[in-house]
Amino acid sequence: MKKYLLIFCLLIFAPKLFAQQFAQYNTGTLYDSFENPAERSFIPDSSRMYASNFFFPTLDGNVFLTGDAQQTLKERLVKHTYMNSNLQIGGLTGGGSGEGPNPTQQIGSTGHLNYLDANANAYIFMFKMFTSLDGNQEVGFFGETNATVRGVLTDESVALLNGSAAFPGTNYNNVFNSRYHIQSYYQFGATYREQVTKQFSIGLKGAFVTGMSDENVNIKQSHITFNKVADTALLKLDGTNRKAGFSTLPFSNPGFAISIGTEYRTHDGFTLQANLKNFGFIHWNKNAELYDFYGNEGIKGLDSSDPEKNVMHTYNSLIDMHKTEESYNTMIDGSFDLSVSKSFWIDDDRTFKYSPSIIASKELAYNGFTGGIVNPVYYKNYSISIITSYNDMKLFDFGMQFMYKTENAEFFIASDRMPQSISFLEANLKNQNAINSTGAFSGGDIMIGFSLKFGDVIEHPMDANNIPMGDDNKGFIGRMWQSIFHPHAGTIQNN
Repeated sequence: MKKYLLIFCLLIFAPKLFAQQFAQYNTGTLYDSFENPAERSFIPDSSRMYASNFFFPTLDGNVFLTGDAQQTLKERLVKHTYMNSNLQIGGLTGGGSGEGPNPTQQIGSTGHLNYLDANANAYIFMFKMFTSLDGNQEVGFFGETNATVRGVLTDESVALLNGSAAFPGTNYNNVFNSRYHIQSYYQFGATYREQVTKQFSIGLKGAFVTGMSDENVNIKQSHITFNKVADTALLKLDGTNRKAGFSTLPFSNPGFAISIGTEYRTHDGFTLQANLKNFGFIHWNKNAELYDFYGNEGIKGLDSSDPEKNVMHTYNSLIDMHKTEESYNTMIDGSFDLSVSKSFWIDDDRTFKYSPSIIASKELAYNGFTGGIVNPVYYKNYSISIITSYNDMKLFDFGMQFMYKTENAEFFIASDRMPQSISFLEANLKNQNAINSTGAFSGGDIMIGFSLKFGDVIEHPMDANNIPMGDDNKGFIGRMWQSIFHPHAGTIQNN
């Protein structure tokens, strides 16, 4: 139970959990070019040659929690008390007269589950440089931290933290069958983007990964017997626990991740993108701990002033039984994204522009699927975006983004889940109405970033000795592309 509470504390109130959603798609910011590597961040004859966030962290993240436990956990985290009235506790697994539980009867879970989902991304450092006078190539370097959290909790798992008061019966079977997975890691790597043709570009992003921590708990069977008179309970758990972290060496959990992006601009003005993002693995060292736990242990003081402490002590003891040490591999939660966008001038003076994007994203390590529409309206250097999305949990999100962007400076702040983010902020300020508010889900989302370009202005060499018509100013991918599709193209000498 301690792990459950820790997860919710991190998800709801720690601003360091971040991961990209949709607001930055097709914006051409430095951040967009790292997340979607085929997207360009420099504009010849306008931009300067180098771009960086100067160690101002670019933060992006989202979290949601569904189910009956929303109010209970917000009450606990904000006011350090419990409100269990929304929790559904136990259902009879057989027989029963309908007049209440028989003390000797087995009671099973109601099946009321609470789903939690969080993603994390923080670019600590980004640096990119324009490396081709023809506008074909960009090279970048970065360092970032990532985290993912997934979990499914029963109502009873949350209720037990407040003692036995919510449990009217004596014997409950499989009411604590829950699971969660937490993973965090660093990435250090480079990107390469090339404009292969006037319409088609490709980008690559590769990273060395070092795992920080990993924990995966799956409770397959559970049972509890309460002794209300003695103020005790006997808890039995059966399942698996796998966890790892740093050993004595800082890079003891190595891994690798790759992103591949493509962008195609059609003749009628549509921009199509396909991105395989953050696909990779982590190899956790031989000191990783694997537990195939099974057994029972007593809980004392369920009706004491601090039942939570007693419950968590027993829970931690049970899931750390029967330890072995062995290395293992985990997949990084990447995604495959598809998007289409098109820009329209709203007025004849071309001061207002509307550039909608439709995006579909499928997670690779989990079952998650999300579709979204981003609707930005640009006025000179400013833009406001309306963001809507819908996922396979049947959750609808609404958000907004404000962005200021010139050729050499950019700042943005956004939330893909604005109503829920505002409610979470109000709950953290001990607003009781916000604490009691549940709805389809409770959640939050924040995205903020800043970068500047510096150095010489990128200029086309109007007086060059050669007019580029072939391989001379192309990168490796461009030369390979041309050798396949245009093998006889050459150059025209300018005498």
